[in-house]
Amino acid sequence: MINTIVGSGSLLTFPVLLAVGYSPFVANVTNTVGIVFGSASGVVGYRRELAGQGQRIAGLALPSAGGALVGAVLLLALPETVFHRVVPVLVLFAVGLVIAQPRLSALLSRHRDHPYSTWALRTGVFLTAVYGGYFGAAQGVILVGLMGILLDDTLQRINALKNVVALIVNTVAALVFVLVAHIAWPAAALLAVSSVAGGQVGAQVGRRLPPAVLRGVIVVAGLAAVVKLLA
Repeated sequence: MINTIVGSGSLLTFPVLLAVGYSPFVANVTNTVGIVFGSASGVVGYRRELAGQGQRIAGLALPSAGGALVGAVLLLALPETVFHRVVPVLVLFAVGLVIAQPRLSALLSRHRDHPYSTWALRTGVFLTAVYGGYFGAAQGVILVGLMGILLDDTLQRINALKNVVALIVNTVAALVFVLVAHIAWPAAALLAVSSVAGGQVGAQVGRRLPPAVLRGVIVVAGLAAVVKLLA
């Protein structure tokens, strides 16, 4: 539900996997594999808001997939201490984007049709996808903040687009992990089944939230993510 409405549900599932005895690495890759199905469920639940966004999806698919591949490889290659230092800063930056989004959107409205605006969005999505392939918690907060500034659209349609990008990122990263990492398959299966149900419920709940409330939920989730990561 949280991943579909906001993004940062991994800050619930990841600690649970640790609590039942999995190592941080196994918990991370298992979580990514399990929530792919929830991401797909969220996309289906928000399919109405995706109408007319085919060109956007096509333009962001390659940066999303490429960034996820880089992030997954980095997870396999870098020490875990790097993650603890970088991720809280990124999430705080995303929360700031969401809070400032209405004002920044007004300031940038005259520039949205420029080619550099499109490339700025693709670059931002690529970098977020690198983070998503590496860990992924709160990547939805970053994506909503980024897209809200650079796209002239409602928050609900932006949230639907965020779910598609998250699905691409999680799928690519999961494929890498299935091929080269150890997955705790019973836990991944439980996550898959429950996240499919949660994705459908989340779409129904999120669609009914006014923009101001949805923005508030995103900010609270982002700040909670930072607290959890620092703790």
